Amino acid sequence: MAKNDLIGGSLWEQYSAKVAERMNNPRHFGELTAADAQRLGGRLVIANEGAESCGDTVRLYWIVRESDERILAATFKSFGCGTAIASTDMMAEMCIGKTVSEATKITNLDVERALRDTADKAAVPPQKMHCSVMAYEVIKRAAALYRNVDIATLQDKDIVCECARVTLQTIEDAIRINDLHTVEEIADYTKAGAFCKSCVRPGGHEKRELYLVDILARVREEMSRESSPLPPPDAFLEQSVVKQIRAIEAALDNDIRPVLARDGGGIELDDVRRAADGSLLVLVQYKGACKGCAGSVAGTLSFVQQSLQERLSPAIRVQVA
Repeated sequence: MAKNDLIGGSLWEQYSAKVAERMNNPRHFGELTAADAQRLGGRLVIANEGAESCGDTVRLYWIVRESDERILAATFKSFGCGTAIASTDMMAEMCIGKTVSEATKITNLDVERALRDTADKAAVPPQKMHCSVMAYEVIKRAAALYRNVDIATLQDKDIVCECARVTLQTIEDAIRINDLHTVEEIADYTKAGAFCKSCVRPGGHEKRELYLVDILARVREEMSRESSPLPPPDAFLEQSVVKQIRAIEAALDNDIRPVLARDGGGIELDDVRRAADGSLLVLVQYKGACKGCAGSVAGTLSFVQQSLQERLSPAIRVQVA
């Protein structure tokens, strides 16, 4: 099949070579039968999933070894666009060799990343990201059938976009991985908010617990905090003890002793040591009127510590020896 049979010429460059190859030649397309399951010594599981928003459907076949829930084989049949075929083909491949529990942790972002030619370039255009959502939804349905439980017990609890079945985790990952700044970009990458738009912001026809505008604001704030530069190293703490003592003595002479002397008091440096929490412990002894004064325990001590912190290092802690 020629390139332009699958995709408009101007869009072709937005697809990875891996996607194009699997569109034309899916590796795991086909059916598995009860005879295949008997031959491999496993149990046949067949699950169906459809996306009402775009009309794509997929049928997933698993053969699971029941002794350890290992997926021995996986194939699929799909009625949908080329991107859905490529995504489901990669999804089936990623299931093989995993346990059922491990397979349920595969997300559509995992599938998209596996289809990339290079780590820094998306495998498909943003508007086609929703095609991989169906791939991981059918995994959960297969797992529910295998375990004979209600699929609701395996589905993600925090579905933000019901139309495209996009989870909170998928949206958060898309924002972080692709450095998204707008709800329109979120819709391009995940399809969340691309249909009824109730999940975009309050005021839609259906009330939601989570809205894209709030999620975007929170994740962007978290990203900003995480990328903030680390505070510069404390040069004073990196000095030798001898230099630290000289600096502390100079600060006492210039900023502290003259103030205490007005009331007949004084102060002497007793010791300098590194505390377990990384701070620098400065031990002092009071002289003259300060010695035994009730104010030296609180007000004067606070004045000495604040003066040393402002002049030398905020890591300094002052105590009476």
